[in-house]
Amino acid sequence: MPKELLIQVAPEIAANTPLLKEHIAKLIHVKSAEIQHLSVLKRSIDARQRFIKINLKVNVFFQDEPIVESKIELPDYKNVSNAPEVIVVGAGPAGLFAALQLVELGLKPIVVERGKDVRGRRRDLKEINRDHIVNEDSNYCFGEGGAGTYSDGKLYTRSKKRGDVDRILQLLVAFGATPDILVDAHPHIGTNKLPQIIQDIRDKIIEYGGKVLFETRVSDILIKSNEVQGIVTQNGDVIEAKKIILATGHSARDIFELLDRKKVLIEAKPFALGVRAEHPQSLIDSIQYSCDFRGEFLPPAPYSIVKQVNGRGMYSFCMCPGGVIAPCATSPGEVVTNGWSPSKRDQATANSGIVVELKLEDFKPFAKFGALAGMEFQKAIEQKAWHLAGETQKVPAQRMVDFTQNKVSSDIPKTSYVPGTTSVELGQVFPGFLTQIMREGFVQFGKSMRGYYTNEAILHAPESRTSSPVRIPRDNETLEHLQIKGLYPCGEGAGYAGGIISAAIDGEKCAIKCAESLK
Repeated sequence: MPKELLIQVAPEIAANTPLLKEHIAKLIHVKSAEIQHLSVLKRSIDARQRFIKINLKVNVFFQDEPIVESKIELPDYKNVSNAPEVIVVGAGPAGLFAALQLVELGLKPIVVERGKDVRGRRRDLKEINRDHIVNEDSNYCFGEGGAGTYSDGKLYTRSKKRGDVDRILQLLVAFGATPDILVDAHPHIGTNKLPQIIQDIRDKIIEYGGKVLFETRVSDILIKSNEVQGIVTQNGDVIEAKKIILATGHSARDIFELLDRKKVLIEAKPFALGVRAEHPQSLIDSIQYSCDFRGEFLPPAPYSIVKQVNGRGMYSFCMCPGGVIAPCATSPGEVVTNGWSPSKRDQATANSGIVVELKLEDFKPFAKFGALAGMEFQKAIEQKAWHLAGETQKVPAQRMVDFTQNKVSSDIPKTSYVPGTTSVELGQVFPGFLTQIMREGFVQFGKSMRGYYTNEAILHAPESRTSSPVRIPRDNETLEHLQIKGLYPCGEGAGYAGGIISAAIDGEKCAIKCAESLK
């Protein structure tokens, strides 16, 4: 039997297998030659002390001992070409993993995606960055793979109680992700590597009899006697099915409006909103690692910070070490920011959403919109930012200290946000209460992370798509909509997930419940 150890080592030892073997040999009082193989099970960084350590959970295999490590393989899928059909609306992580699970359970998924395939999206992303043209169906939020594909691919989730996180990670590895995601405390695939994995998932769905339809937007959901009958596409085509998994993502405003028009029960939901802050990565490294230079054995440092300001939570969101800020508008006449990192996290800047929790009472000025009040609140800020920045995909920007002191920045250096920035006093973008909380909050952040509060940091506005402003209510047991039989609200867009992993888990859960109801 291998010996399992929990150890702390210097970064240079963790990065070098022969050195790690020697270290472990001394620790357990054996000769290095007696150790045949090391298998790292878990890895995390402890940067709380001046001398940074790497926490490792390791299996040690000795000489003449069989090396038995679990091989990760895909489930035994069966052909579902002639099986009962289930419509899956949306090809983000919730939709794709729902479709895979349906195939595994012997049902035929028909995945309907308004955007383009994962490769075809690239041209539209180039257009929004270079030419400021927003394609409403193909952008950073819409298209195969969903919002996470080209806006980072972080896999960390705190929601272990939601379901089997390891199963999702293992499926991703089986589809080509690096096995490191099973080991690292904060796994990350990277925007440059995720597209191929997404394409391979889609190919597997099709190989076993499922369908995937791109550039197919849902214009209506057919309902009779409070039971779904199918969907109508923007071309007028009807696709019939008694089961629909609705996994449209947090930015599918047209779907929220459709449900509202059809008197299908939806609810306004609190979310968080703020700015995206960009610092030099070297500055974040020096703060987090307490050193002048990170060195080759430590990754670019992330950060996570939470404060209570005037009774509201203000916190970092979707922090991207060595990353860039991206334009994530889904309609003309608005600007939206998000961040992403390549797999190596080797860009010169670090960015993070810095957002404030909102409450339903904040949406009172938009009360006439009913359940869409939060969405209209969100939309108004995005449209105001677009207008203030010059009515292109440039965003309003301000130096951090200038923002807290209500000063227009005399100059904004070039940032990672490719469409460009316009110097704006960001208090003009946000409601007064939100501006005041952020001004006080950044000062407090600087007291916890010395060096963080600086005019080297540039704030980009707004970071507004943190989660869905609408919840589509469902039964806790069946996961069906409370009012409409056969409709399964799913993932981030329905208000039941917050990232790639939790969305994938929710997609699988909805597929399982869907299959149970068809037995």
